[in-house]
Amino acid sequence: MSLFDLPLDELRNYRSRSVEPDDFDAFWATTLAESRTHDLGARFEPVATGLSTVEAYDVTFAGFGGHPVKGWFVLPAGTREPLPVVVEFVGYGGGRGLPHSRLLWPSAGFAYFVMDTRGQGAGWGGSDTPDPVGSASSFPGFLTRGIEDPHEFYYRRVFTDAVRAVEAARSHPLVDASRTAAIGRSQGGGITLAVAGLVPDLVAIAPDVPFLCDFPRATTLTDRHPYREVGSYLHTYRRRGEQVRRTLSYFDGVHFAARGRAPALFSAALEDQTCPPSTVFAAFNAYPHEDRTIEVYEFNGHEGGEAYQEEAQLGWLPGRLTA
Repeated sequence: MSLFDLPLDELRNYRSRSVEPDDFDAFWATTLAESRTHDLGARFEPVATGLSTVEAYDVTFAGFGGHPVKGWFVLPAGTREPLPVVVEFVGYGGGRGLPHSRLLWPSAGFAYFVMDTRGQGAGWGGSDTPDPVGSASSFPGFLTRGIEDPHEFYYRRVFTDAVRAVEAARSHPLVDASRTAAIGRSQGGGITLAVAGLVPDLVAIAPDVPFLCDFPRATTLTDRHPYREVGSYLHTYRRRGEQVRRTLSYFDGVHFAARGRAPALFSAALEDQTCPPSTVFAAFNAYPHEDRTIEVYEFNGHEGGEAYQEEAQLGWLPGRLTA
């Protein structure tokens, strides 16, 4: 695979042409206010993992519409005082998996919470969170479910779940709610950016090769799924282009990034045809915080830095969580 997007020097100055809706903030304020009419009801049930270094809990909380959403909460064994917490969101098609696979951040001495993504998990990991909301016609996948209307769009539910996941993590007595970070890779990175724009008091975020950014460019630049789902939908519904673009504008990571208030560590891969680097830089370049940096992997595709990016996060995130 060769480089297919803009040269790196152009990426560092690239700006998205995504148009933000005039009622973007009102849309999300109303959405979150509606979700908070439901009791969060976070429940933490201990689970046996066979591991001596961590304590794990099966979590259920009320997400969008009061729907039950699952997660794992993992602590270093013997924790007695509140810890900073890392909240993670997972990639497209995946689920929360099993708790013994979620050891990096507890091993670094932090509380850790991972959210299940509603309706996903069959691709990898496994999930225990259904999406009880149906939609009109959509192309197979998740990106066009309810795409006719921003109020019905699938990611309205997911982003709301994610904000509630932060609230659920913060509700545990062994979490220092004032020291919360959000992280995620690919779809999880896009959800992280949404949370950064909707939760004003995070201390750090780390979106890794984020999906759901700069829809106008992403959906016309790459033939890779999931972005191709939009093109495939419009291949059939030829007259819905403006309607679809309007819906997606309420969920573009570029607009959430512009509202970010926490230090941020991004990553991009220059051979990434799934989440093209220009779309990642669109969000990074819109991010206003002076403490922001981006790791660039020149000869990698959507796998990005993998363990190298985790190493970068381990060198960067603790200083923000413990400051």
